Amino acid sequence: MRISQQKPIENRECILQQEKVHENPQQEIELEDTNGIFTCEICIEPISANDKFRNKDLCSHHFCQDCIAKYIEAKVQDNNTAKIECPGVHCDQFLDPFSCKLMIPSNLFSKWCDVLFEDYVLGFERSYCPNRNCMALVVNGCEINYGTLKKARCPNCTQWFCFQCKLAWHAGYRCEESGNLRDWNDIAFGKLVERMHWARCPACGSCVERKEGCRVMYCSCHSVTYSRAKHISLRKHSTRGDNKGWRIYKVSGCRSTCRSLENFGVTK
Repeated sequence: MRISQQKPIENRECILQQEKVHENPQQEIELEDTNGIFTCEICIEPISANDKFRNKDLCSHHFCQDCIAKYIEAKVQDNNTAKIECPGVHCDQFLDPFSCKLMIPSNLFSKWCDVLFEDYVLGFERSYCPNRNCMALVVNGCEINYGTLKKARCPNCTQWFCFQCKLAWHAGYRCEESGNLRDWNDIAFGKLVERMHWARCPACGSCVERKEGCRVMYCSCHSVTYSRAKHISLRKHSTRGDNKGWRIYKVSGCRSTCRSLENFGVTK
């Protein structure tokens, strides 16, 4: 009778001690090192402290490495889960992949890394390098330029390309025109347009340079550029004999002098 009366008391003391341990994770670690044995919360088996899974410094639940390895395999192989939650009750932490690396097969860890990478990339604007010898995946991690980034440099092959149309950088040309680039002269001229900050006429595609005055400019095709202003009628100001094909116009009511570069050529 004494023995039967003492066992519930001992069990009650153990339960109270375990509750205190759960309230203090550091005490849990110390107790576990002292006893050398713990009970896995998944398989409910006594496990040596050397076989306990340690989730970095995120949480410290009682799980053995074998149960966690099977748990990860089920999540990755069956569900393609990237961020695997800790199986602990009411725990909102995730498993640290590098804490799990040595306890799972290498092929499973590689697949888990691939799933994590895909999940990470899907949250960002991305493009593949158009260089056939590279084809590296480039991610735009800048929130300021999100959706507006155009000129980008591949960190792998260091070549410039357009992040919007996914082609080699087409300096001075719009994305819809980049596919029509034929030879070196077109590319060289485009780089010159970019360096000189010339504007492209939205109607005919000719380059227009603003020399002075306001930002309202007109091309020789009577279309407005450099501004969102509506089309305004203009009159021909002068055509000098020594301008070598450069047409000079003066906008009515504006002192701005504009040049339309219609016959400009670039040689190698």
